[in-house]
Amino acid sequence: MRLMQNTEQDAREIYRERLSPSLWMIVTIALAGPMVSLVFAPVATTFAVIIGAAVSLLLVVLSIVLSPVVRVRGGVLHAGRAHIDARWLGEPQPFTGQEARDRRTRDIARDGWYLLRGGIDGVVVVPLGDPADPVHSWTISTRTPDRLSAAIRAAREQR
Repeated sequence: MRLMQNTEQDAREIYRERLSPSLWMIVTIALAGPMVSLVFAPVATTFAVIIGAAVSLLLVVLSIVLSPVVRVRGGVLHAGRAHIDARWLGEPQPFTGQEARDRRTRDIARDGWYLLRGGIDGVVVVPLGDPADPVHSWTISTRTPDRLSAAIRAAREQR
């Protein structure tokens, strides 16, 4: 009997977070439905209510499903559609509160790449070590900056 060895890199997902809208943003999005109902109200009231409810439901579902995902899997950091191998990542810096707001506004890296979402307080800033990359850091919104930072560290250690 021949034993096969797994030569592929460990592809377990260490961290995953969907950057879905906050509750208040979802309520705001859902308010589009009643506005659509008002447009169709002169045609037929029942039809207007059904269309308004369908629009609200569709917009809320789409806003959640299409939200970007931040994950660390198989030694790769994925932030939305972007991804980078962990070997190029420096020491992640988690920020919350006023420090996070400063990192998103006045202290934002001009030569960085960003995945920022309103309503999400924390950010993690990850310096990059690839000399050929014009981007020198990633700034990523997250609800759990300490967990994302730990996951990035673990992925770097896998390399």
